[in-house]
Amino acid sequence: MKDKLNEICSRCAEIREILAQPDIIKNQKRYKELMQELSLLTPVEEGYEKYKKLEQEISGTKDVLNTVKDHEMRELAREELKGLELDRERIEDELKILLIPRDPLDLKNIIMEIRAGTGGEEAALFAADLFRMYSRFAEERRWKIEILSANETGIGGFKEIIFSINGKSVYEDLRYESGVHRVQRVPVTESGGRIHTSAITVAVLPEAEETDITIDTDDLRIETMRASGPGGQNVNKTDSAVRITHIPTGIAVHCQDEKSQHKNKAKAMKILRARLYDREEERKHQERAQERRSQVGTGDRSERIRTYNFPQNRVTDHRINLTLYKLEYIIAGDLNEIIEALKLNARESYLKTTS
Repeated sequence: MKDKLNEICSRCAEIREILAQPDIIKNQKRYKELMQELSLLTPVEEGYEKYKKLEQEISGTKDVLNTVKDHEMRELAREELKGLELDRERIEDELKILLIPRDPLDLKNIIMEIRAGTGGEEAALFAADLFRMYSRFAEERRWKIEILSANETGIGGFKEIIFSINGKSVYEDLRYESGVHRVQRVPVTESGGRIHTSAITVAVLPEAEETDITIDTDDLRIETMRASGPGGQNVNKTDSAVRITHIPTGIAVHCQDEKSQHKNKAKAMKILRARLYDREEERKHQERAQERRSQVGTGDRSERIRTYNFPQNRVTDHRINLTLYKLEYIIAGDLNEIIEALKLNARESYLKTTS
C-alpha cells in the first residue's frame, strides 16, 4: 500500500509542476484533465501525510517507553500509544477506501431525465414529486438546478421533465438514481380509496462539455416548429420550438420551453451531447466487465431500484435491501442515508472483488 501511496504523491508533485508551466493554460482540455486528476488524488496525498505524521509520533512514543524509567511517565506513554495506534488503524482504513480508483465522471455535473411510466396521471404526479425531492436535495447541497425541458399535465404532473444539476461531485452522489422508481399509494384521482402502483424512470447522465465529445454538424438534422401545449399566446406566435436529431444514432431531442429559438437549440444540444456521451461511456463500461460488477446494480433503466410505499411510510432500495420508515422525510429531499448506503455498498463490493 505504501508503494502505491508514494506513487500517488509523486504524481501529485508532477502534476503541480506541469500546471505551473505558463503554456499549459493554452491547452484547455489538457489543463482541465490535469486539474481533475489532481483533485481526485489530493485527498489520498493528504491522508498519507497524516498517516506518516502518526507513524513518527508512534515511533517517538515508543522511544519514551524504551528509555524513560519513571513509572508514571511510562503509563502516560502507554495510554498515548494506544490512542495513536487506533488513529493509525482508522486512517489506514480510510486510505484503503481512498485508494479505490475514482471514476473521473464523479466530478461531473449531471442531466437528469424523469419520465412517467405505467400509471397514467398518477405516474405523472409521482414524477413531479421526485423532481421536487431531487430539487430540495440539490438546494440543501447548494447545487444549481436548471430545467431544460418539461412536458406538464393539466393537474401538476410531468409526463417528462429534463433538468441539469451543477455543483460539487453531483454525479458521484446521484449516479445510482438511474432506474425504475415505483410508488404505491392512493391516487388523488381515486375516489374508492384503493392503493395503486405506478412507476417512473429516472436517467442520470454525466453532463458532457464540447471537449468531451465531438459532434459533426453534418450528422444533425435540425427542425424548427411552433411550440405546442401550455405557454400562452407568445409561445405559439413564432417557430421557437427546436428538434435536433442525431442521424447516426437516431437520438432526437425536442425543446420548446423558451420563447427564443436560439435558447431552445442550446438546451437541446446540451441534452443531446449528454445522451451521446452517456452512450459512449456505457459502451466503455460494458468493456470493463469486472469494474461493472463492482457497482450497485446494473445501471439499466429498466431495473426496478426503489419502492415508495405511502400507506406504510416505507422506502425500500431493492439493490441493497435497505428499508427506511421515513418516507415523508425522504420525499422532502432527505436522501443522505440512502445515497451514503449506496456509495458504501459500491466501495465494499469493489474491495471484495480486488482482495
